[in-house]
Amino acid sequence: MTSATDVALRTSDLARVGLVDDVAIDLADAALLLAAADHPDAALDTARARLTGLVLRLQREAAGIDTVAARARTLRDLIAHTLEMTGETNDYDNPKNADFLELFDRKVGLPVTLSILYVALARRIGWIADPLGLPGHVFVRVGAEPVTQLIDPYDGGRLLGSAGLSTVLDRVLGGNGGIEADHLVPLSNRATLVRLVSNQATRARRAGDVARALTLHERMTLIAPGFTGLWWERARLEQLAGDVASARASLGSMLETTRDAAIRQRIRAALTALARTN
Repeated sequence: MTSATDVALRTSDLARVGLVDDVAIDLADAALLLAAADHPDAALDTARARLTGLVLRLQREAAGIDTVAARARTLRDLIAHTLEMTGETNDYDNPKNADFLELFDRKVGLPVTLSILYVALARRIGWIADPLGLPGHVFVRVGAEPVTQLIDPYDGGRLLGSAGLSTVLDRVLGGNGGIEADHLVPLSNRATLVRLVSNQATRARRAGDVARALTLHERMTLIAPGFTGLWWERARLEQLAGDVASARASLGSMLETTRDAAIRQRIRAALTALARTN
């Protein structure tokens, strides 16, 4: 049985992610912590050891490889071919697709979930790798400009050239509007983790599950306290849940994250409106 102390410790772990510099965040470990919040009995040491084993395996298989294209192929071969991990196409909206712990057993996930694994393994053996985000999709970029290789982890780790990228962009965006590979901006570590959790939060909101959506926003504000918009949505959900005091506290935290005059005025107006509900 999980104790209140165990839950508090996991919450504390997430809060520590929110305190460190973005570049110091280990994507895979942070994703494990987020998943563990829904699996309080999960053995994180076992999951971490599993990741370490994959890192060692990638390191062995990458011995002597020094080109970006070859590195991308080796990474793809391990995750998509050997581990048989790819995108979930039959049950895309299943919350388990955004659960990093579930990925290892189910072998399927969202683009962002898979991208975290690709990027984390590559970085742990010293390669440059980043998630690149678009509405509805995430790619992985191995290498640094001007020599890079794009991977689509959702499509069995397909290596993308310019033609393949255009095809994916057309499908995801309905016409890429001139977007090319060098226009895609890497996601920060926090933005990647927020995107992972927000996938679940969006589905919870659509299903009318305010409590679940609020829980997920609480986690997002723990790991990314400087993301102003997260506090606004958290306050909205707290108000819907009837917790006006918490909504006011969230708006107060939001006020501390921005110097934008228009946003600050909007926050003060919301605080005034909440005060009238007491």
